[in-house]
Amino acid sequence: MPAHPLALPILSLPGWGGSGPGHWQSRWEALHGDQRVEQADWRQPLRGDWMMRLEETLLSRSREELPVLLVAHSLGCHLVAAWASHSRNTGRVAGAFLVAPPDLERDPLPPQLHSWRPVQRLRLPFPALLVASSNDEVYCALPQALALAEDWGAEVREAGALGHVNADSGLGDWPQGRAWLNAWAARLPASR
Repeated sequence: MPAHPLALPILSLPGWGGSGPGHWQSRWEALHGDQRVEQADWRQPLRGDWMMRLEETLLSRSREELPVLLVAHSLGCHLVAAWASHSRNTGRVAGAFLVAPPDLERDPLPPQLHSWRPVQRLRLPFPALLVASSNDEVYCALPQALALAEDWGAEVREAGALGHVNADSGLGDWPQGRAWLNAWAARLPASR
């Protein structure tokens, strides 16, 4: 099965702590061949380091491996926004599928996440779809997720009551999420 109807490569961007084996991102990597952008430190996520790693990954790809789709979960969504606001290589990205971004403006914020403030709210320079849960109160209530989507210029897919849309949500392979990704990606421009 192709990784994607458009045959675009997918870079997987987990959030704080990474995505364990039961997480839908890890399962998609195994099922569809999505490539994880590995960070040097998943527990002490420094925004600048994470941005540099994404930049290096994109610059290391051949023309045949571009453009890519970014599939981000949680803090990975903020990585996309922060990277896109600084990089001159955003043309290497066809679009971003952003799932369950956390509210990094809430207090108290865990000290490991302070380098992620201020939150980058510029409009993304490529199409994006933000998937938000209706009951992710611990990490990001729906109104805050919708505000991020508006600032980033992302379409919104309200996913229902899926918590933080992670392994604890019991999604398994999350076929519904992959179907949303495929349907959205099929509408992207053929080339950028």
